[in-house]
Amino acid sequence: MPEFSLDLNEEQRDLRDWVRGFASDVVRPAAAEWDTREETPWPIIQEAAKIGVYGFEFLANCWADPSGLSLCLANEELFWGDAGIGMAIFGTSLAVASIYASGTPDQMLEWVPQCFGDAADPKVAAFCTTEPEAGSDVGSMKTRARYDEATDEWVLNGQKAYATNGGIADVHVVTASVDPELGSRGQAAFVVPPGTPGLNGSKKLKKLGLRASHTADVFLDDVRVPGRCLLGGKDVLDARLAKAREGRKAQGQAAMRTFELSRPAVGAQALGVARAAYEYALDYAKRRVQFGRPIIENQAVAFALADMRTEIDAARLLVWRAAWMGRNNRRFEAGEGSMSKLKAGEVAVAVTEKAVQILGGAGFLREHPVERWYRDAKIYTIFEGTSEIQRLVVSRAISGIYVR
Repeated sequence: MPEFSLDLNEEQRDLRDWVRGFASDVVRPAAAEWDTREETPWPIIQEAAKIGVYGFEFLANCWADPSGLSLCLANEELFWGDAGIGMAIFGTSLAVASIYASGTPDQMLEWVPQCFGDAADPKVAAFCTTEPEAGSDVGSMKTRARYDEATDEWVLNGQKAYATNGGIADVHVVTASVDPELGSRGQAAFVVPPGTPGLNGSKKLKKLGLRASHTADVFLDDVRVPGRCLLGGKDVLDARLAKAREGRKAQGQAAMRTFELSRPAVGAQALGVARAAYEYALDYAKRRVQFGRPIIENQAVAFALADMRTEIDAARLLVWRAAWMGRNNRRFEAGEGSMSKLKAGEVAVAVTEKAVQILGGAGFLREHPVERWYRDAKIYTIFEGTSEIQRLVVSRAISGIYVR
């Protein structure tokens, strides 16, 4: 029996240090500028592509790690650099995760490379599932997909909200209802290829945080995509819908399969933001002198920093456990994936708030990055399942009761 160890292996340490170097040398120096500009940082995405941080090969190498930790390590380090730029770089991975979760091998080969483009001309992809009236309530999705048998095309109509890279993406992955009477079990995911008529994005939405990441609504007006763009294929969809109509248990719907794959990585992003704020506050507390001594010598400040570090480390263990379980096909019997995202997101909010408090008035100024990290952290209790939804998942898992 192998010995239990939490030590990272050499490849994992090299990956962590490599991404940290890119985050430190390229991302951090540019973070304040792109946050202020509120524009997609294409030059940094291109630089990431040139060195190999942005691209399918990088994600594939991370996913090949049998421990499941490499993707979490990379996310934590990149988002330690900056969450807005980090999301501009890693936002594409959510669409890729959807293709991976539901697509066939041929679909992966066709569409995943198009999600990234290449170093000379990088592209981004978008995963579009949230709607104005269907956020946490995925079963209320209004976007419809109708199959046109005469042309072997799917026709999509509807509106998606808050889509990362929405409208500027080359490849959009869109979830839609095929059979509304089945609720979430009647949904499927579709690839909308580059340049498809009828898909349009709104103006970039102005946000509290993650300002370098493009977020927009997406409108679908009689968008026609070839039959091969249904992820998983029509035979698989028809079989799944038949099971659902007969009341038999069917595989989970498309959006949830994507989120199950991504939650530990999203938790790692939140950890990166929290760790950045903790490290900055720790350094500040050692240098800031009040009443003739560094403020870290005051128990209130020292204990706050101790709590910050403890919570970050505890959240990381939950994230790593969920990542390992997901990679090794272990069932989340107690909602472990949701636990990891819940804890990491709430830790990010709490730690960044404490960092602002430790800096006092200075923490309220844009001269110090803690105010940006504080703004960036909040989204981690909202997107990809709010904290309330994560608690709902966990409570249902541990009780066996359909808690509402």
